[in-house]
Amino acid sequence: MVPITLYAEMTPNPLTMKFVANKYMLLDDRTVQFDSLQEAKGYSPLAEALFQFPFVDAVFISGNFITVTRTDNVDWDFIVMELRDFIREWLVNGKEVLIMMPGEKKAVQNSDSSQPEKAPRKTFAPSDFDEPIIMLLNEYVKPAVENDGGAIDYVGYEDGVVTVEMKGSCSGCPSSTATLKGGIEQLLKSHIVEVKEVVALTA
Repeated sequence: MVPITLYAEMTPNPLTMKFVANKYMLLDDRTVQFDSLQEAKGYSPLAEALFQFPFVDAVFISGNFITVTRTDNVDWDFIVMELRDFIREWLVNGKEVLIMMPGEKKAVQNSDSSQPEKAPRKTFAPSDFDEPIIMLLNEYVKPAVENDGGAIDYVGYEDGVVTVEMKGSCSGCPSSTATLKGGIEQLLKSHIVEVKEVVALTA
């Protein structure tokens, strides 16, 4: 039995830390992100447990790593060891990381009437450009984004505009806009002349 190791790694997003294990937690290129305890309930026991820490703001799980986004009122120096030990113990004890993949986020998460209802996610019709765009993202973009503790999902193409969803450390990262415009947009435009712009999905 190989002992489970886990190490912490900074990401370009100062609020997000990547915890890399020597075992896979999610297979099949799947990724999952939870932005609150309510979203994690019934899907990921590990994410639920992490949200019990008062400084945990979001949890993203992909392959062999987990990224944790903290609140901005506490420094990593004070919490990184505690989080690393907690996640490692969870994996060592063979506890469930994910019991079910969440579907599309529910349109309304909160019965509090003062909360504005989230608009349903825009849907895109299939296009001739879906396959080439996905191939380019998988080959050139995905490895770099995963290296930084995030993920990028292709959402759809419409009228020259490619919509992608940034997850994990890329979500809300100051440098992700530069990556999106300077890197991904230039890559797709240079290979597919019909692409005019790349935008990130706004929740």
